[in-house]
Amino acid sequence: MNPTPSTAGRRAGSLGDSTIRLGELDGLDSVDAVDALDGEQFEREERQALRRVVGLSTELADVTEVEYRQLRLERVVLVGVWTEGSAEDAENSLVELAALAETAGSQVLEGLMQRRDRPDPSTYIGSGKAAELREVVLATGADTVICDGELSPAQLNALEKVVKVKVIDRTALILDIFAQHAHTREGRAQVSLAQMEYMLPRLRGWGESMSRQAGGAGGGAGGGVGTRGPGETKIETDRRRIRERMAKLRREIKEMKTARDTKRASRRRNSVPSVAIAGYTNAGKSSLLNRLTGAGVLVEDALFATLDPTTRRTSAADGREYTLTDTVGFVRHLPHQLVEAFRSTLEEVADADLLVHVVDGSDPDPISQVNAVRAVLADIDAVSVPELLVVNKADAASPEALMQLRQALPGALVVSAHSGLGMEALRDAIEERLPRPALELHVRLPYDQGGLVSRVHAEGEVLSSRHVADGTELHVRVHPGLASLLQPYAGTTQQA
Repeated sequence: MNPTPSTAGRRAGSLGDSTIRLGELDGLDSVDAVDALDGEQFEREERQALRRVVGLSTELADVTEVEYRQLRLERVVLVGVWTEGSAEDAENSLVELAALAETAGSQVLEGLMQRRDRPDPSTYIGSGKAAELREVVLATGADTVICDGELSPAQLNALEKVVKVKVIDRTALILDIFAQHAHTREGRAQVSLAQMEYMLPRLRGWGESMSRQAGGAGGGAGGGVGTRGPGETKIETDRRRIRERMAKLRREIKEMKTARDTKRASRRRNSVPSVAIAGYTNAGKSSLLNRLTGAGVLVEDALFATLDPTTRRTSAADGREYTLTDTVGFVRHLPHQLVEAFRSTLEEVADADLLVHVVDGSDPDPISQVNAVRAVLADIDAVSVPELLVVNKADAASPEALMQLRQALPGALVVSAHSGLGMEALRDAIEERLPRPALELHVRLPYDQGGLVSRVHAEGEVLSSRHVADGTELHVRVHPGLASLLQPYAGTTQQA
């Protein structure tokens, strides 16, 4: 059962005496308020609570499937620290973490959230709450704890020692999903590089094997002549091998980037406008591409279903050709390792002539999605690309939510890739915003120049056309490269 923010967190179970209900955070009596607030203006009871967020469990009701799924699914408990914003914002973040965990193939057993002014520098949630978390892990039979944030190596290590099961953070979870969904050679290389950049500072040993040296004067017989000396510990060897592998992956990605740049340069040379479809993960970008071009791209109700960009060529109503590219989805707190590793892929967005920014209209907090996407666009220097906001999934959103979005996002188009609502208006809006060729010409092309006529229709804009006895008279706008080919047949030429 998918969790809904409307129910998540509004009914709280008990976790010791310090647990309180989320619905009780609205305030205290005026007399008690002064005594109950500390210097940071957080209620004491609220700060001390590790509250259960209900509605996140993905345990199966059909017991016939449980035995099979337990063999392949990790059983996880989610933990979040609410440091700013409203309770609803914190709940939405944990609900999204639950969706990420499900996408990675995990079974969510429990969701817990603690109110703090900042995460504990040692164990993320504090030593006392870490001990309570250990009790929850034992009670639920969980084998993994997933934290809603990026933890330092020291925090991961300290929390693991307390809860005594594997602990991962939001970044590691997203990297794992990317690793599962990458299919092309370039995508797999980019994900591997991002994983290694994340793993390198977090590499730690188990027992004595990682600190044992390869040689040394006091090592007895050791490996014999030629192997004695200060040596290299196992963990140092692993770090060196990871760095060597990262260097190799960077070289491979650079080579693949050259091939991508060559294709992009070819389109530029032919002045084919490019449109990039970007947005939050699972906002319906692939569905829009299929509706606009019939591309047949995989469409799945899952986070990060698309990692490898797909480019399709289509035509405007006036015959001009342009490309549409479906790009990887973004998410709140997208790991910087992924942004760097996927930079060559994300350049498709930065180099586009138009950005179609898709927003999930049925999401409980679409505005934060817009802000998260724009933050990533700033990281890849794509803020200067003209943006067309498109609110998708209108068929799944309430009329009130759509009205609020129209007010918050003036000029945005409301569409549904599922039902086809608003798709014609979207096509018109894209074509209207496409860059137009710069040079305007009047030409008369002989009938044996049919190939040139076809190029004019594909790469330029035909303003008028008329057949005469010795050829076809055209009034066109074209790019400079094509204008040079048409010049022998031209009459007047002027800048558009």
